[in-house]
Formats: sequence, structure tokens, C-alpha cells
Amino acid sequence: MAFESFQAFLAMGGHAPYVWAAWAVTLALLAGSGLHARVEHRRTLRNLARQVRRERRRDGAGAAATIQHDGGGPTNDSETQA
Repeated sequence: MAFESFQAFLAMGGHAPYVWAAWAVTLALLAGSGLHARVEHRRTLRNLARQVRRERRRDGAGAAATIQHDGGGPTNDSETQA
């Protein structure tokens, strides 16, 4: 065992304020990061739901929005000659 007692462990050889402060800051930052990710996830889902509702209203009464994609290339000779 590295320490003679639990009290010696808590004292950390006289460096306890620095060691435990570092642990506290690290845990606070990890918790804050997790909380921030959760808030951003909820905000993104809420914004996406709002966007879907807006597109459905714009496209008609409850009709699902359809996206048509032609491949992105030129469709006739006049576009390739430019």
C-alpha cells in the first residue's frame, strides 16, 4: 500500500490542496462537457423538428417534403460548352 492510513491518503503527503483541487476541476469540466453536449443535442432535435414542421406547412397540409436529385451533373450540351 502506498499510504500508511486513509488519513495519509487524504493528506497526499502535504500536497492535498493541489491534488484534490485538480481532481475537482477535472470532474467539474467533465460534468460540464456532458451537460453541454446534452443541451446541444436537445437544441438540435428541437430545431430539426421545427424545420420539418415549417417545411410541411410550406409544402402543403401535412404532405411530406420530397427532395429530387438529378446527380448534379450537366443535363444538356449547352451547359458543357460554356
